[in-house]
Amino acid sequence: MRQIYVALRDFLAGLGRATLFFFALLAAIPAVARRPRIFLRQLYMVGTLSLVIIVISGSFVGMVLALQGYRTLSNFGAGASLGIFVAFTVIRELGPVVTGLLFAGRAGSALAAEIGLMRATDQLSGMEMMAVDPMRYVVAPRFLAGVIAMPLLASIFSVMAIGVAGGYLIGVQLLGVDPGAYWSQIHANLTPLDIWQSLIKSLVFGVTVSWIAVYQGYHAAPNSEGVSNATTTTVVASSLAILGLDFVLTAFMFR
Repeated sequence: MRQIYVALRDFLAGLGRATLFFFALLAAIPAVARRPRIFLRQLYMVGTLSLVIIVISGSFVGMVLALQGYRTLSNFGAGASLGIFVAFTVIRELGPVVTGLLFAGRAGSALAAEIGLMRATDQLSGMEMMAVDPMRYVVAPRFLAGVIAMPLLASIFSVMAIGVAGGYLIGVQLLGVDPGAYWSQIHANLTPLDIWQSLIKSLVFGVTVSWIAVYQGYHAAPNSEGVSNATTTTVVASSLAILGLDFVLTAFMFR
């Protein structure tokens, strides 16, 4: 019983420290406008360099959905509805969630490792000794870049039809679904609200993953083991947070 109490106390204390860190991070974001070059470089690092894995993953997700969905729908004589099945699944759920998980594994771990290494090599301490706020010039640009990059990557994954195009390739070219029926079902049933809700999900995931990554990196122990633990914790905590938030957001949006 005591162990449960200690674990709960430590969790709540950590959550409180992370919340205070988040508010300090929000206060430091306006300073990013005075260093646009740093922000653009970080946006390239976490966004552009993640583009290849997003495009490839989106294509294969759409292909697998088409293979599985057509088999199920054809049993009920609804094979022509394959397009809207793929579109709804990708845009509403798999687009934001899979992009968030990939973003956490690729960009989130990189942010945590980079800031943690700066902590381990006393770069952050050196900045503090020179009266330079690391929150403004190191943490805030990386956090803001992650927040902006995540919805853009999710839109490429789903809204810009990478996943839907993968489903088209398999459904139409391989399984023989009528191309007109595939796209007309999507056009008739998909609404702008579905797209906006998908983007809201991806924005929430971007804030969460970026927050966890910079927090873990900033508070990493100043050694190689601390950097490793910060990177691992970032991926694990971000993945669990994405799945939990997805349930909450889905229950709220599509109730």
